[in-house]
Amino acid sequence: MFAHKSVLLEETVNSLNIRPEGIYVDGTLGGGGHAQAVLERLGAKGRLVGIDQDEDAIRAATERLAPFGERAVIVRSNYKDTGRILDSLGIAKVDGIYLDLGVSSYQLDTSGRGFTYRDGQAPLDMRMDQRGQKTAADIVNTYEEADLCRILRDYGEERFARNIARRIVQARQQKAFRTTGELVEAVKASIPAKMRAVGGHPAKRTFQAIRIELNRELEVLEESIDMMIDRLQPGGRLSIITFHSLEDRIVKTRFRKNENPCCCPPDFPVCVCGQVSKGRVVTRKPVVPAKEEQEENKRSKSSKLRVFERS
Repeated sequence: MFAHKSVLLEETVNSLNIRPEGIYVDGTLGGGGHAQAVLERLGAKGRLVGIDQDEDAIRAATERLAPFGERAVIVRSNYKDTGRILDSLGIAKVDGIYLDLGVSSYQLDTSGRGFTYRDGQAPLDMRMDQRGQKTAADIVNTYEEADLCRILRDYGEERFARNIARRIVQARQQKAFRTTGELVEAVKASIPAKMRAVGGHPAKRTFQAIRIELNRELEVLEESIDMMIDRLQPGGRLSIITFHSLEDRIVKTRFRKNENPCCCPPDFPVCVCGQVSKGRVVTRKPVVPAKEEQEENKRSKSSKLRVFERS
């Protein structure tokens, strides 16, 4: 069963300023928790387009949202294809779009998917869309040492990136990596014992980095934000939940750029570049979960919600 506790549920739905007859896009449908809450606020003419690349999520959300009938349109794809999907449905503009980024509780807890470092027998997979050929094992077994070091440092913010990359390359010369447990052992052997004892599981950052690289998570996010803002009606909102600093930095930067795109030198008396603001950042500071939610759902602790409104 696809079980996933929706983070910042009320805050996200409220941030959309839902119009009962509006059209909304859930770009990371998951199990359909946010989508159900949105649909419950829509009237008879309101519609929700739900997008997810995970087959298990599509199956679970289809069942969960079945009572809403044709008001819920579910598409298996990546949210980067939102524009193409809306075009295929004959929809030019929408009233709101929201994303709940990162990996779902279901994906983490399903050992066969290879997202978790806690089940050592799982295959090194980590594909969010299992139609893709490339897996985490391909990255671990084929990337050059310098490239492994780069993704561990940039995407995992791993201070021992160089040690881990070197150890992986040495180990795979003897035997290719096949399971999550083999990767965990290589990571542990690369980190001093006193450092392994603090800051959570020693392989957490490595698994995050490889997952992000494999699924192109940061590139997709960076490439999609401007497109999504362009598909909003005036007053429409884009709400994005992030789970680590890399995602949050991208959202914060792109939102600010859309609010103030002027590239004229600061000493120019008037703007001559012709870049026009697309709207405003609603959240000057990100919305974070209440203490109660953080206690109930530990995975919500790092989540942040940022909102942009189209002018």
